[in-house]
Amino acid sequence: MTDVEVTKGESVDRALKRLKNKLEAEGIMDEMRRLRAFETPVQRYRRKQRTAAKKTRMKFRANLQVFRRGNKSNEEEAQVEASEPAASVEATPVENTES
Repeated sequence: MTDVEVTKGESVDRALKRLKNKLEAEGIMDEMRRLRAFETPVQRYRRKQRTAAKKTRMKFRANLQVFRRGNKSNEEEAQVEASEPAASVEATPVENTES
């Protein structure tokens, strides 16, 4: 059961807004709206498809952000390599010391 305690000096409007936000976050308001009228099987199917698509998009978006943080694209790597001076390795002639 969701409850909100009103502190001393707090307006009732503010407490109602907090209650509404809690109910919305828990999904109670959506369920109440959904159960207010009869839902046909087609409407139920479409609703479930929409929620499944939304969950898939959110998972894909979260995975994409993790991928972007961990890996650099080829263009970014090329820019980093171009900005850094190349380490020049000079070949020093090896002297023959076996004489």
